[in-house]
Amino acid sequence: MEQVESFIGIVGSIYSYMIIIYVLMSWLPSVRESFVGEFLGKLVEPYLKPFRRLIPPIGGMLDISPIVAYIALKYVLIGLVTVLEYLFGK
Repeated sequence: MEQVESFIGIVGSIYSYMIIIYVLMSWLPSVRESFVGEFLGKLVEPYLKPFRRLIPPIGGMLDISPIVAYIALKYVLIGLVTVLEYLFGK
């Protein structure tokens, strides 16, 4: 069970870092248009899209939806580990 929890934590951390990198890349448009930027966009945008629909940009420019998505991802990972512990014991 610890291996599954560890795997979930590692995958969650990697995806969290991908979200952070993708958001930081928005400050450098030429980087986002690179191969790495497009690849990250294909992996991260499907997760961010529902949050962007629910949370409009503040003042028309400041998009806080990635912050909310990041926090939601952390809570989902904690919930998933808790449910697995409940179902299979520790």
